[in-house]
Amino acid sequence: MSEWLSREEALERLQVRAQTLYAYVSRGRIGMRPDRSDPRRSQYRADDIAALATRRARGRSPSAIAESAIAWGEPSVVTSISTVSHGRLVYRGQDAVALSENATLEETAAVLWNLPGPVAFEAPSPDAPLEDSRAAAFAQLAMLAGQERSSLGRNAASLHADAAHAVGVLAGALGALAGSGPVHRRLAHDWSVDAGGAEAIRRALVLLADHELNASTFAARVAASTGAPLAACLLAGLSTLSGPRHGGAGEAVMQLAEDAARQGADATIRRWLSHDRPLPGFGHQLYPDGDPRAEALLSVVEVDGSLSSLYDAAHAATGALPNIDFALAALTRSLGLPRDAPFRLFALARSVGWAAHTVEQITSGGLIRPRGRYVGVLP
Repeated sequence: MSEWLSREEALERLQVRAQTLYAYVSRGRIGMRPDRSDPRRSQYRADDIAALATRRARGRSPSAIAESAIAWGEPSVVTSISTVSHGRLVYRGQDAVALSENATLEETAAVLWNLPGPVAFEAPSPDAPLEDSRAAAFAQLAMLAGQERSSLGRNAASLHADAAHAVGVLAGALGALAGSGPVHRRLAHDWSVDAGGAEAIRRALVLLADHELNASTFAARVAASTGAPLAACLLAGLSTLSGPRHGGAGEAVMQLAEDAARQGADATIRRWLSHDRPLPGFGHQLYPDGDPRAEALLSVVEVDGSLSSLYDAAHAATGALPNIDFALAALTRSLGLPRDAPFRLFALARSVGWAAHTVEQITSGGLIRPRGRYVGVLP
């Protein structure tokens, strides 16, 4: 849980005057709440204050600021698509958790793409479907990328048409039946899931659709800044998502649950942490009070005994709360979905966000080309 500081403690840590503290609060830089023991007084979020103090300590060196922005640092790309603000995920001004209560991925695309109505993601009938859905997703997007024209000089409507087609093709590769109905129902039909399970899949897709400037979205934007075809930008995002520290975390949680069932949850967590590896499925730097996406999805998913014991052991050892990867593992196990379902759901949902950022990057113009801070030997 986040620590909250008194006014005096906040001023001491920041070494600023009270007026400066209030200015940070008014600009949304520091979270504030009433003191629970004395509502006449206020408390200030310690995480926000620590981040501000760190930035102040770095000074105004452009190289230091730029370097720190790469890893959970200052926002470095202007966007109106999504953000995480005080522990809530926001899609163009709408709370993503609230949106997930009823919206489909098609309706969420309309929000993220700033369109008046839902987007149809039509999946074509496969000629010769590949058994490996991940290989099929890469193959289909690569084929599209090789056929599409450059994204430069095109208007948003044309790019959105390419995006809808690419997401539809990706949906088909990842298991959605051919057609243009809501993708969560087409996935549920292919996975032999009932109406309740389909609703849980729908909610997961909406919650995963975007997450501001994560690694895969940044990769998609870099590709877009060069004028690459839209499908190539989605392929850049998919390639980045395939790493175990991004889209592979859900499957890692399921492996942990299986190990916990065989060897005990406490022993499994101790062994994992002894290798000094980040624990998959728990904690998130943007959500110190817990991932609201996980909370929303877990409210409609049954957590089995193995995952429940894993949660207890992980929380006791680290204090971290479940994140969306843990919730995806719970969804997969409770509905009996294919083992790679977390990756499939993540890739399909996030392709909608990649497309939104791709179009925004293209229409805003400009090449993303940071400099490297060279520390080698000069001639």
